Amino acid sequence: MLATEQSRPAECNGAHAHEKTEEVKKPLYSRPVVLTTYPSQSRIDPFPMNWGAATAEERGPITVARSIETLPHRNAVGAHGGSYSVYNALAVAGGFLPPDHRPNFELTEPTFDFPELDSWHDPKKIVAMDPYGHLTPSVFKKYLDEGYDVRPTIAITRAHLQVTEIQRSVENGSLPIDGKIVLNEKGDIAVTKVAVEPVWYLPGVAERFGVDEVTLRRALFEQMGGAYPELITRPDIKVFLPPIGGLTAYIFGPPEYLSDTSKSLAVRVHDECNGSDVFQSDICTCRPYLTFGIEEAAKEAQNGGAGLVVYFRKEGRALGEVVKYLVYNKRKRTGDSAENYFKRTEELAGVRDMRFQALMPDILHWFGIKKIDRMLSMSNMKHDAIVGQGIKILNRITIPDDLIPEDSQVEIDAKIQSGYFSEKKVTEDDLSCVHGRHW
Repeated sequence: MLATEQSRPAECNGAHAHEKTEEVKKPLYSRPVVLTTYPSQSRIDPFPMNWGAATAEERGPITVARSIETLPHRNAVGAHGGSYSVYNALAVAGGFLPPDHRPNFELTEPTFDFPELDSWHDPKKIVAMDPYGHLTPSVFKKYLDEGYDVRPTIAITRAHLQVTEIQRSVENGSLPIDGKIVLNEKGDIAVTKVAVEPVWYLPGVAERFGVDEVTLRRALFEQMGGAYPELITRPDIKVFLPPIGGLTAYIFGPPEYLSDTSKSLAVRVHDECNGSDVFQSDICTCRPYLTFGIEEAAKEAQNGGAGLVVYFRKEGRALGEVVKYLVYNKRKRTGDSAENYFKRTEELAGVRDMRFQALMPDILHWFGIKKIDRMLSMSNMKHDAIVGQGIKILNRITIPDDLIPEDSQVEIDAKIQSGYFSEKKVTEDDLSCVHGRHW
């Protein structure tokens, strides 16, 4: 039997229990539970959302919270924080975080003021991020002052990078110390960092993928277990904050140079590979190409231009790490030949790649990039997505042969044969001769 105030011993209730007064608290959630909303409901009055408007004020704030105050005015589906929104829920459920917590944004302003660009107002160029996401506490201050839960989706700061491969390059003299980009003999590199959470304008996302918006909404609803019913019931809401990882951009040199076509620009767009990027697994070229990109970006900045490395959270070609490791097992147990490199993934996942680079160029548009002098990538998919968005690529830089781990020759040759840029020619017959080690 559960203990109640009446059934407990008197000493447990305290001598002054009679002085205790019940505090009437405002409910934190609506009663009854609101599973979904409809545009025709009487209290539903979403804040205007004019994607592509000329100013932030005309565009309007993105409001996605389900608090009692904000729920009727929501103009977006999803939740802030991407995949971390789940941990936010755990913190609330465990009593560690008040459900009505409002952040104190004092002293969080960007360390660099990116000038507002025409691309920010173009609904064709930016569909997967909020161009005003870094300005929320200032341009939408009145909403915050009125108690609405409106949050930034972009943060900008400064940092020093310490990368082992960069330190080696400084030690052997291939990367000089200049005091501005490469700061010291330890190889510390000064950068500006930009973190971006995904914010999808659904009509624009649908157009990028060549599907209608209704099809996109239904697929998102069904494939995510029906987690966001308002994708179906609220066709008037055009913005979705998906539960996925975002991106981090690392800028080498003055950030304003990114949009200056008179300056040379080196860019690497990199998709997350935890096993290689962090733990240096040798089954792929991910970390070697990433560190090569960092070094080349730093050199470009030292030479009077700028460098940019954009790191997307798309683990295992966006198939996930579990699927990736299952594929590794298939590969290693069947001889790990380059001719079957993609086949093993398709057998398990149904597709060879789900990164779908159609949304990737948005961050380049946000920076105002119009041309890339040195593209530090061999990927035909990334190249085609960028060029397809009207950004010129003048030179494509391959990974040096001496940086390719022996066991990753399977990967690189299979990708070259399938369309990766390279001066090396790889035929289907060649692939049958390329094998990785057993384990």
